[in-house]
Amino acid sequence: MYVDDQTSTTRRPPRRARRLFARFRKSSDGTAAIEFALLAFPFFLLIFATIEAFIAFAGEQLLENAVDTMARQVRTGQIKNLSEEEFRTKFCAEISLMIQCAAEENPDDQKLYLDVREFASFAAIPNYIPKVSGDQFSDLDPSSFDYKPGGPKSINIVRAYYRWEVMTDLVRPFITNIRKDGEMPRDYLMVATAAFRNENYP
Repeated sequence: MYVDDQTSTTRRPPRRARRLFARFRKSSDGTAAIEFALLAFPFFLLIFATIEAFIAFAGEQLLENAVDTMARQVRTGQIKNLSEEEFRTKFCAEISLMIQCAAEENPDDQKLYLDVREFASFAAIPNYIPKVSGDQFSDLDPSSFDYKPGGPKSINIVRAYYRWEVMTDLVRPFITNIRKDGEMPRDYLMVATAAFRNENYP
């Protein structure tokens, strides 16, 4: 009947629309582009995070090598006449391959801290990182740091602290371990220490 035909036409989409929908459903022309757009950001973020973590750990190894080098010079008396500024300049030259530092830094945004001191015994050497509070991400407390290397046969430490700013959001929560008051954790604190007894140099 005519009424039935009209009813069926209104209930079902036109034949041309059905054909277009079927073609659209089967088409895969833009699949690769869509998949790349969805996966590219997390993929490259993971790559950058991996690279940054690798560079940070390589920088820490460079800091340790610099501490060993400068400690050897303290132990053998090669720097017995150096001032604190001259010692810092030599130390910065040792780490300049990857780490930037200056002979003088803004105290409110200091990156490198050096602690070179004489102790009465090895047991008196502090074996902890001095912080302003017991909070996990508490800021570094440099109030006890000094530059007073001892003479022949004295017991000394050379310790370096460096604030490495973490740039990648993905890796920041996992390796940051220090922050300034009122700020989110953004720095990875590198620490390198050498404890030794000086040689009996002239």
